[in-house]
Amino acid sequence: MAALIGRVDRRGRMLWSLPKGHIEQGETAEETAIREVAEETGIRGQVLAALGSIDYWFVTEGRRVHKTVHHYLMQFSGGELSDEDLEVTEVAWVPVGELPKRLAYADERRLAEIAWELIQLLQSDGVAALPPLPRTTPRRRPQTHSHTRNRRSDDAGPRQSGPRTNGCGPGT
Repeated sequence: MAALIGRVDRRGRMLWSLPKGHIEQGETAEETAIREVAEETGIRGQVLAALGSIDYWFVTEGRRVHKTVHHYLMQFSGGELSDEDLEVTEVAWVPVGELPKRLAYADERRLAEIAWELIQLLQSDGVAALPPLPRTTPRRRPQTHSHTRNRRSDDAGPRQSGPRTNGCGPGT
């Protein structure tokens, strides 16, 4: 089973995704994953293996922001599923095999396939068969925003090339 978070988009649709968030000062990517999963789902877990990273762009406060999210296969160690986080509309336990139908984003569906392969390896050969975790280092500075792009030299805001609204393709 996988814990997913649901958020309502601008059109009122429920979009299901994997928990994620900002790396805080002094925190490794693994520590961030553990904290964010706990904050967004109420579930405590321990990291077993890296699933991969997803890079994407979004717009906030009129600025295009680049974000890299590191995802991990985690093992449940306690807690109770809860949607108390203000950024989350709903949370749900979903069978791993159903993730490709539930996850809203293609990159996360790809990670779900990797998770399924690692779970099968874990079940057949045990924890020692999982690939070693990549070495990460804690952030040295606080993070206010990820990298931004297309800033004007007069700092008047980002340049927009057409009606793009989310940095992921043409706007509607």
